[in-house]
Amino acid sequence: AEFKGSICCIGAGYVGGPTMAIMALKTGLRVTVCDMSQQRIDAWNSDNLPIYEPGLDEIVKQVRGKNLFFTTNVAEAVNSSEIIFVAVNTPTKEYGFGKGRAADLTYWEGAARSISQATNESSALFNGSKIIVEKSTVPVSTADAMTCVLQANAPKGVNFQVLSNPEFLAEGTAIDDLLRPDRVLIGGPQTEHGRSAVASLVSVYARWVPRERIITANTWSAELSKLIANAFLAQRISSVNALSILCEASGADMEHVVAAVGSDAGIGPKFLKCGPGFGGSCFQKDILNLVYLAEAAGLPEVANYWMQVIAMNDHQKLRFGQLIVSKMFNTVNGKKIAVLGFAFKADTGDTRESPAIDICLTLLRENAQVCVYDPKASPEQVRRDLAEAGPSVNLSIAKDVYEACRGAHAVVIVTEWREFAGLDWSAVHAGMHRPSFVFDGRNILNHARLQELGFLVHSIGKPDSWTWRSISD
Repeated sequence: AEFKGSICCIGAGYVGGPTMAIMALKTGLRVTVCDMSQQRIDAWNSDNLPIYEPGLDEIVKQVRGKNLFFTTNVAEAVNSSEIIFVAVNTPTKEYGFGKGRAADLTYWEGAARSISQATNESSALFNGSKIIVEKSTVPVSTADAMTCVLQANAPKGVNFQVLSNPEFLAEGTAIDDLLRPDRVLIGGPQTEHGRSAVASLVSVYARWVPRERIITANTWSAELSKLIANAFLAQRISSVNALSILCEASGADMEHVVAAVGSDAGIGPKFLKCGPGFGGSCFQKDILNLVYLAEAAGLPEVANYWMQVIAMNDHQKLRFGQLIVSKMFNTVNGKKIAVLGFAFKADTGDTRESPAIDICLTLLRENAQVCVYDPKASPEQVRRDLAEAGPSVNLSIAKDVYEACRGAHAVVIVTEWREFAGLDWSAVHAGMHRPSFVFDGRNILNHARLQELGFLVHSIGKPDSWTWRSISD
């Protein structure tokens, strides 16, 4: 039967906010996003949304106050909704068993208890059930654990059906990913009530997603699929970055190699760009979760295999920072380095696990004067991310890109913001010290043009275009 009730989402972050905005836009159903943070909810109700995502602002303004609402009243939202999405944070544990590997489900269990406490005999139900939807990335069997917590506290006559509906969003393209998804995956219990709950959620997505793109599975398959999907993508990035080092050593050009390899239909061209390492909230966390799952199952070979993906990524981030120091005559002491881009990727302000953090820390520890510019990452967040270096007078944050580059010895491209490729590089060069270095960590610049202007250019996965000796000659 087609679902015609109300929906709420616990968690107003990068997943919950955009997902519910699109769901409200495309279904016309009443959708409420709730969160314990008054500051975050106030931001969602303002003209300055708490997250940046291209296209999100326009969509929120179109439906907010009509059928999309933001509130801190979790109990009321849960009580009046038949379908409840849970999109709370599931960070990697920093204590106890599984430290540094397992997901910390504290917030998830807290959400489950909030749902059970807010549910009573008069609550909105669908076929006698509250439908709880896992939207956060969670370990396999989390749905079982949540069902246990929910049912243990359930009022008489109320059932909870816990489904897995993992998100497959990429920050920077999340709105398009939601509007035109490659697939929507819904896993649920293989019972009569479970299948009914799955069918209701299918009917919600089917209002804008072609039915052939909606995949149904059992709960455990859906939970594991998200971890594996992210592990595969991260593995691909680490593989390319590992080979970029070989290209630099051998004189090969990674872009030429990728063009040849990516033309194979079995491989494809996506996620084959080398860079300073992957970041974001998902890849590392999900691989560590997968590693812990393998370790817990007594599969050390499997755990070690996936751990190497993270080891290679850590190496690439450290290597790029070391390369900058090495190429600048083995010292950056007192030299101004303009770091362009701090978010982990373009078209987002998210800095979580950004390679820029490791690169800047390396430079600050070498006593460089680091000046950061990013069009979306906030100065406060940049300083928090670099707090490990201590209160440094060597860190500054520029308001525009030319200010960052003025008086610099080197410019380092860390995030692939389009504006960096379109800079007036002649003006940038005129305001820099000589020799003027450019380290293009994303291969987005015209290197031949930069060399004509007098820059010494180094990039990832390409043979060196210069040496100290060639300069002196």
